[in-house]
Amino acid sequence: MPVEITWWGHATCTVADSDVRVLTDPLFARRLAHLRRRRGALPPPGAWTADVALVSHLHADHLHVPSLARLAPGTRLLVPLGARRSVPTLRRLSHLRISEMAPGDETRIGDVLVRAVPAAHDGRRLPVGPHRSPALGYVVEGEARTYFAGDTGLFDTMAKEVGPVDVALLPVGGWGPYLGAGHLDAGRAAQALARLGAGSAVPVHYGTYWPIGLDAVRPHEFHAPGEEFVRLAAESAPGAAVHRLGHGERVRVEVAR
Repeated sequence: MPVEITWWGHATCTVADSDVRVLTDPLFARRLAHLRRRRGALPPPGAWTADVALVSHLHADHLHVPSLARLAPGTRLLVPLGARRSVPTLRRLSHLRISEMAPGDETRIGDVLVRAVPAAHDGRRLPVGPHRSPALGYVVEGEARTYFAGDTGLFDTMAKEVGPVDVALLPVGGWGPYLGAGHLDAGRAAQALARLGAGSAVPVHYGTYWPIGLDAVRPHEFHAPGEEFVRLAAESAPGAAVHRLGHGERVRVEVAR
């Protein structure tokens, strides 16, 4: 059975594997603070349906409480350790089954095993304040092993901590004209793909949200990362198939074991 990946924009994807629907970093907002959705329609209500939702870290474009509130009662929600302390509004989501995760923790949903893995990223809710929660990636293992990186930079133990995987959902950009530390751009994402040895990749976290009023500032950083990743991945990981999806598009990936 193939795994099916749908990209809804930014870091929000649905991974369908072994009759389990996994939703990553749900963000269903037209506007978030100073960010505006510039490309792709808002995900339809069907995108809100999942057996489990994964939150990689506490930044508001990844842990968005109003979007999480749209999930159906009983949906599993995996968040980084300490999230409920750092984001008290999570406690309002009493209709969800919330579990906190640290690197190495595992949880099973049907025939799928979800494993939390490290990420090289600032996991705090705000730019200042104590580090209470780790940033995470997740490996979703059913018929395939699918890595959702969340936000991360390259780190030396990436292949050991994450791999082996079949499909990699890799961030290749951001939501502003400059990327800070702890992020992958198209080139570093291509290096990550080579380290992981995944047979397929989907670039995410680009070309969706952009700061209001900055349309003319380095616009290539909004438009270009997906195409750049396709080109650079062909050089760094020539055996991998890269699927550059449009918003709302999906791909079925056959995995040979």
